[in-house]
Amino acid sequence: MTSLSLNTKISLNPNNSALHFNAPNKLQHTNFPKKGKIKIKVTCSATDQPPQQQQQQTYSKKKRNASEGDKGIDPVGFLNKVGITHKPLAQFLRERHKELKNRKDEIFKRFLNLMEFSTGYEIVGMHRNVEHRMDFMDWAPGVRYCALVGDFNGWSPTENCAREGHLGHDDYGYWFIILEDKLREGEKPDELYFQQYNYVDDYDKGDSGVSIREIFNRANDEYWEPGEDRFVKNRFELPAKLYEQLFGPNGPQTLQELEEMPDAQTTYKAWKEQHKDDLPSNLPSYDVIDNGKDYDVFNVASDPRWQEKFRSKEPPIPYWLETRKGRKAWLKKYTPGIPHGSKYRVYFNTPDGPLERIPAWATYVQPDADGKEAFAIHWEPSPEFAYKWRNMRPKVPKSLRIYECHVGISGSEPKISSFNEFTEKVLPHVKEAGYNVIQLFGVVEHKDYFTVGYRVTNLYAVSSRYGTPDDFKHLVDEAHGLGLLVFLDIVHSYSAADQMVGLSQFDGSNDCYFHTGKRGFHKYWGTRMFKYGDLDVLHFLLSNLNWWVAEYQIDGFQFHSLSSMIYTHNGFASLTGDLEEYCNQYVDKDALLYLILANEILHALHPNIITIAEDATYYPGLCEPTTQGGLGFDYFLNLSASEMWLSFLENTPDHEWSMSKIVSTLVGNGQYSDKMIMHAENHNQSISGGRSFAEILFGEISEHSPDTNNLLLRGCSLHKMIRLITFTIGGHAYLNFMGNEFGHPKRVEFPMPSNNFSFSLANRHWDLLANRLHSNLFSFDQELMKLDENAKVLLRGSPSVHHVNDAKMVICYMRGPLVFIFNFHPTDSYEDYSVGVEEAGEYQIILNTDESKFGGQGLIKEHQYLQRTISKRVDGLRNCIEVPLPSRTAQVYKLSRILRI
Repeated sequence: MTSLSLNTKISLNPNNSALHFNAPNKLQHTNFPKKGKIKIKVTCSATDQPPQQQQQQTYSKKKRNASEGDKGIDPVGFLNKVGITHKPLAQFLRERHKELKNRKDEIFKRFLNLMEFSTGYEIVGMHRNVEHRMDFMDWAPGVRYCALVGDFNGWSPTENCAREGHLGHDDYGYWFIILEDKLREGEKPDELYFQQYNYVDDYDKGDSGVSIREIFNRANDEYWEPGEDRFVKNRFELPAKLYEQLFGPNGPQTLQELEEMPDAQTTYKAWKEQHKDDLPSNLPSYDVIDNGKDYDVFNVASDPRWQEKFRSKEPPIPYWLETRKGRKAWLKKYTPGIPHGSKYRVYFNTPDGPLERIPAWATYVQPDADGKEAFAIHWEPSPEFAYKWRNMRPKVPKSLRIYECHVGISGSEPKISSFNEFTEKVLPHVKEAGYNVIQLFGVVEHKDYFTVGYRVTNLYAVSSRYGTPDDFKHLVDEAHGLGLLVFLDIVHSYSAADQMVGLSQFDGSNDCYFHTGKRGFHKYWGTRMFKYGDLDVLHFLLSNLNWWVAEYQIDGFQFHSLSSMIYTHNGFASLTGDLEEYCNQYVDKDALLYLILANEILHALHPNIITIAEDATYYPGLCEPTTQGGLGFDYFLNLSASEMWLSFLENTPDHEWSMSKIVSTLVGNGQYSDKMIMHAENHNQSISGGRSFAEILFGEISEHSPDTNNLLLRGCSLHKMIRLITFTIGGHAYLNFMGNEFGHPKRVEFPMPSNNFSFSLANRHWDLLANRLHSNLFSFDQELMKLDENAKVLLRGSPSVHHVNDAKMVICYMRGPLVFIFNFHPTDSYEDYSVGVEEAGEYQIILNTDESKFGGQGLIKEHQYLQRTISKRVDGLRNCIEVPLPSRTAQVYKLSRILRI
């Protein structure tokens, strides 16, 4: 028996829930313990154990390894947690977990681990190689010929190409093209054919003037001890001596003269017998242990002193690094094969003829706007001009106050605003308003501006209409400097149907990135639907997520429109809420597996990342851990709240508002309230053909109307109350769309043919902050953010809603020491309204929507701000407070003093 001992620090088991990043051997799976010393027993003879015993041991090991791999994993864990006993859904989750394991096994056959699988941007796309060249790689399995065309080569389809049969692509359809840098006139080629250059760090190093041969000679003289470099200097001495020992000084010179050679074991025994009387100093430092058994592999034991000496010797890396030259030396000798700012496309020859496409992994793209042809732009600024990060990522706050914004419409002027304008004008406003997160949508490159950025064409590129990649880095960096996290609204649920600039029919076939037939198109929007079961599509999408984090330091993602990808009907079927609808034939299991992998990989590689699910169907387990059968998101959007408020404002008279419906909609499922992001209105209410709440409340008020003041008071009161109850009754996060915090009175309408491409509504009127009404609303929104900052309202446990009176239209609930009281009645006020409280003591108003500084009437006087409890059972509680409650107002009381009775 022989043994091999290795040290390890991480588990190589792909089913380990702790990491999931180390793949087993490509031929067979080997499960190792998580830490410590691994001992692999290698049996060299099949005669050592009986076959039956071997089979039993193999089975027991497989069973034990399987149980270790699934330790802590329960595919139906969250169903048991919430008490759901739906057998079809439980069976669906078990089958999905089994397919997830099979999917990972498929991945590990091609990739070392999930980290390599999800960081394809490191090799795919355009990259500078240290050996004075550019390497380009892209995936196009359906083409026969691939070339790069651009202004750097006169748009020639033959100058920079990779052809089939000429090492141009691998078995999976990845094409590889090398663009050699051009030698300047009068310069000689490098002496070392694999000469490397450091293009960034050693910019001022240049060429030291020391030749490669001088460095190698010095390495031989300084690194090797006397005698160690003998065979380095005389490469053929060792094989010549071995040949002479085997065949003598006059051995055979051709294969025909070579007689039958004895096997190694016979030769070794003869040599051993011949040298049995030699001194130990004349014997080699190696020997072969032979106990008389038939071995396939010998256990070779070495001299411990020689082995220790060999291991302690450091590799000659400093000498190798000394051969690397700096950027100045490279610029002196070469011109870039593709200069910075060059325009290029990829040229394909397909069975249906030639075509040109924008590379799928391109990081900077100019879409075909204004009738111009689309092209990618090579972005490789010199080190002195490349953007350098200055600020660290902020610590992730425990409660999220998210400011949702769109760069293009963020300016006051009727035009497309830029990253730099957003950085200069909007970021300070967000900080002043008290938010701690900005969430950007429409940043990823898209051809048509009127699509708001949701019909993405180039997933790895920031939109060039707003600026350069470095401009976006500057935006993120400045946001981090202000203590703001930056989230990105990512669209992986579908893609634009454009062919030239997008991914549709990228390689000439209809099934490259997307499904074929009807399933490959969204039923209502005409966008293309990704083929999530294809490993290369997964490779592309998962790498895209990590790209935004690694390249632009994005802190989180909101996954847009999950219902479009989870269901084959794209979420447009009438769902009744029956659990059968979440596990029937219309559910795309491959899409669910992608979401699970995305969350597992993101949270393993970036522990502080935040992922948000936007799913109108509230798929079961959205925010449950993947080890318990969930999808692994951190938060989900409560989309019902904004729909309810919009319905009330547009269709329901004020006196018919249902308090019970408000509470049930906003509280939702109490089990997941801590994972819920609340918003009164997001961009959908303003952009998707609708109106903002402010436009509904203030838009039809005439300045000369006799009832103007009352209408303004109504609108201002409801605007504040809706935000206060939505902010304080929900989960640990809140979202607001840009401009709504001060009651922006106009909707958003992007330029399109129907409005003659007008920009009049594609902006934000920041000058309204000087208006008294909008300034008051903004001041109240600031107080809301301070309420969370000071009283930690969002971090409190789930609200205790103990008073809901539909007749009087009053709602009261508690969160920790805070008591929230709302009177939605349009006309009725109450002098001494009794609501129950838990603690006896004094309660002080800390926020009142009716204060004059917030545009209210100031009906509650200063002496009424402090209320003392009465020992009277109300709402099932032992104590109560009797408070003044004007119509359409709300107050927040805080327990300021506890009275012990």
